[in-house]
Amino acid sequence: MSPSIAIIGGGPCGLTLARLLERKGIDYVVYERDESDASVRRGGSLDIHAGTGQLALKEAGLFDEFLKYARYEDTVFRIANQQGERVFQPPEGGRRDAPEIDRIQLRQILLDSIPSEKIRWNHVLKSVTTDKDGHHILEFTNGASVSGFKLVVGADGAWSKVRASITQAKPKYSGNHYIESRINPGNPYHPTMVSKVGAGSLACLGSSKEIITQRQGDGSYRIYLGITVPEDFVRGGTVDLTDTESTRQLFLSSEFFEDWADELKDMIRHSEDFRPWSLYYMPPEAMSWKPVAGLTLAGDAAHVATPNGEGVNCAMADALSLATKIAAHGTDDIDRAVIEYEEDMFERAVEHINDGLKLGALMRHKDGPVALISFFKTAMEHAAKSS
Repeated sequence: MSPSIAIIGGGPCGLTLARLLERKGIDYVVYERDESDASVRRGGSLDIHAGTGQLALKEAGLFDEFLKYARYEDTVFRIANQQGERVFQPPEGGRRDAPEIDRIQLRQILLDSIPSEKIRWNHVLKSVTTDKDGHHILEFTNGASVSGFKLVVGADGAWSKVRASITQAKPKYSGNHYIESRINPGNPYHPTMVSKVGAGSLACLGSSKEIITQRQGDGSYRIYLGITVPEDFVRGGTVDLTDTESTRQLFLSSEFFEDWADELKDMIRHSEDFRPWSLYYMPPEAMSWKPVAGLTLAGDAAHVATPNGEGVNCAMADALSLATKIAAHGTDDIDRAVIEYEEDMFERAVEHINDGLKLGALMRHKDGPVALISFFKTAMEHAAKSS
């Protein structure tokens, strides 16, 4: 007999949902594309917020385990201009209740909390089809085909294969890329990063571009070069990121960061490799579809957004909301649970997507950091008055 619920995707969203269902005694199975739990997946550091991600971890009984890895010292966020001058720093001791944790650590905490037999590794979803009786059939690239679930949850990311069975909406390209790199502890430039950047994150803004650094749990630094380029910038052959030296020279040229401060360009000079991150978002107006019996979406599959610090938190809030609704209605009335969940999720998703678009515009404003600092100060003043 099939479990009641199939979860497609073993990222933070899908695994949080699985853990919450496990605690509530609701049967499920997770289908994950990785070959095993030892597969190395890339991912940076995540800040986990009190009212969303942290709340989900508490409900999952995992908050104490999370605290073993949480880095409150890395919540500090500073802003500099393209000359490297610090133009915004939080007040002394200005840490937020949004500690950082490496994505790989969060994923492992969640994996360790779920019985191993409830995860099907090496299952890359190819399609979702529906038979004449309305039953959903999951077909995987490894040849497996399964059905019989009361609910299939697409937590399979921005390019979800489940989504097309629910809505025709697709992610839109934002016009921007991050080119991600890294400076590891063994890098000769690493001591300079420690002394000049230190803990937390530093966003250097100017000329509608960004150089962002973020310290990781192993002491390494991720470097993100924020640029406005065509969607096929990498795929179309404009740059070959596997050629590290030519990539460095391109980003150090007048086309990108030539007129930036030497100390900022040094981060590019000493970066060890480069990877693309194209920024997409779901249209906010698409966050309202007719319920489809036996199917729903969560996390980036439902509402991928441009970066704003809320992505994983919004996804974990989805998981908590869906698990709570299912527990309240039971699996015999699971479609009612999904309707209520989606009403809740749509509202959260629209705010999340719009916040990402707003922050992206501020980060790439023609006036450099001025607009972003003004926004932060207004928000801080509003928060102070509210308290």
